[in-house]
Amino acid sequence: MGLDIRWPIGLMFTLIGVLLAGFGLFNRAASLTKVEGQDININLVWGVVLLVFGVLMLIGANHGKKNPPAA
Repeated sequence: MGLDIRWPIGLMFTLIGVLLAGFGLFNRAASLTKVEGQDININLVWGVVLLVFGVLMLIGANHGKKNPPAA
């Protein structure tokens, strides 16, 4: 059982988060959404959310590798 599913999930979400947040940063006009009278850069917001989730998955995978459960 050497495969930890958190590695590929963490890498995928981190990569997509970086791409989406970068797109939101450099294309501000294309990613603005009106919410209750405010302009929200939805690509930047969700890119950061995906990036944080991906990094947390990678941290969890790294921590799980160092401390395997006792069998």
